[in-house]
Amino acid sequence: METIHIRDEFIKLGQAMKLAGLVDSGVDAKLLIQDGQVRVNGETEHQRGKKLHPGDVFSYNGQDVKVV
Repeated sequence: METIHIRDEFIKLGQAMKLAGLVDSGVDAKLLIQDGQVRVNGETEHQRGKKLHPGDVFSYNGQDVKVV
């Protein structure tokens, strides 16, 4: 499982996807999230602005990423 490190209290899902290298742009992230292709902690997520905190795991295309 890949990890991304954040310095603040949270990171938004779209930003986290870019940081993890899963998408090239925020627009790409938005479309994938709206299409129901991204999961957060095992649940399908439809909000690009969903706040992720340390310990959260998001998944796209079979790749899991943990926020630390």
